[in-house]
Amino acid sequence: MSIWSILIVIVMLGLLVTIHELGHFWTACLLKIKVYEVSIFVGPRLFHWKRKGVEYSIRAVPLGAYVRFTDIDEEGKPVESDAPELLINNPRWKRLVVAIAGPLMNAVLGVLIFGVLYCTVGFTSLDAGYAPEGSQLYSTSYTPGDTIVAVNGNHVFTYLDYYYEAETATPESRDMTVTFRSRASGEHYDVVLKPELKTRPMLGITTYMDTDNKYSGWEIVSVDENQNNGKPVLKAGDYLVAVDGKNVSDDDFGEFLDTLSDGDTMTLKYIRNGETFEDECIKTMITYANERGVSLIGYRVDSLPSFFRAFSYAFKMPATIVNVSVKSIGDVFQGDEEVYNMVSGPIGVTTVVSDVVDDVDDSVFQKVYSIVVMSGFISIGLMFTNMLPIPGLDGIQSLLIIVEMIIGRRLSKKTESVINGIGFFMLIALVLFAFASDIIRYIVE
Repeated sequence: MSIWSILIVIVMLGLLVTIHELGHFWTACLLKIKVYEVSIFVGPRLFHWKRKGVEYSIRAVPLGAYVRFTDIDEEGKPVESDAPELLINNPRWKRLVVAIAGPLMNAVLGVLIFGVLYCTVGFTSLDAGYAPEGSQLYSTSYTPGDTIVAVNGNHVFTYLDYYYEAETATPESRDMTVTFRSRASGEHYDVVLKPELKTRPMLGITTYMDTDNKYSGWEIVSVDENQNNGKPVLKAGDYLVAVDGKNVSDDDFGEFLDTLSDGDTMTLKYIRNGETFEDECIKTMITYANERGVSLIGYRVDSLPSFFRAFSYAFKMPATIVNVSVKSIGDVFQGDEEVYNMVSGPIGVTTVVSDVVDDVDDSVFQKVYSIVVMSGFISIGLMFTNMLPIPGLDGIQSLLIIVEMIIGRRLSKKTESVINGIGFFMLIALVLFAFASDIIRYIVE
């Protein structure tokens, strides 16, 4: 884990949290609510200045930021006042708007990040391209260019929803129903993808669809933990070049795998961090399905309609991330996913950034692009996590205000203390769980 990775994470998270707090601040100013201090980071104060009655501070510990809506006495305790400009004395709807403004700002920032990226480098649509011969989609009556709107009855917003429903939620041996919207008529129709099952040695990898031009191999996204009898030879980020001397880039590589039968081992040739390796892998025969054949068309923004379409996908990204996050949490409770993969803390984020920064095979542009994409995901993720009903987060404030609206009065201090006490332990447990998950994931991977 390099120092550059740590610095990038500090700057990235610092900017995202700052934007979050500025959402609270700008909304409060718009509603004429008194703000005493805006602090970037926490801990000892490094710099500060005052403007229009608001104190601005930059502090030493880059682990957060905050907006202070109350005055503080010499003992560091909040000063109670009936002044109408204080947040606590404002109408409930104003307090609620201020509370949700921070998470909303993170969502807006995420949408802007993805919108700018899509306009710059293009975007992946939900339009289906031509299906290769022999694939499941090839034998159906779909029309290339029609748009996917649902998988197995579950609505998809962006390519991420599609890949979750098609690759994670639907086993490859099961039929999959894809709902299309016709480009010509606008009507919806269903096609059923029926797998044809065969046997061949388990490679146990997920790869990007295209062969890498630099190594003429497959860049590996993930590796099945059961590969090589539970001792995987390959790792995410490797490039698989050949199996038993047969290059994966050959057009007949799939047919070659089908000819392999039971045996002791197969030889995997792969590239890791620029070095070439050949290792034996225990051959395990598996039943597999022919490819579904669904490819999503990518577009460049070169016209006003494509600009609006790019931003339409960017606007859908928060819905996608919330949708996939909720379903992934459900997978954990159902035992389909490891518990430690449910959350990620600073260590996990830094590890991912380190993998990007230290990858010798990626160009500077690819690294910057990956970090910017990561920033978009984290920004929208902050919206999701900040709305959890846990003290210190905006979700608990929003929940308490909504309860006040329902019952028509303030909650008693005792009730608030009990709620905050329970929530505080939940917050500590969540932080510890995130750190533990990062460590376990690091050890396992």
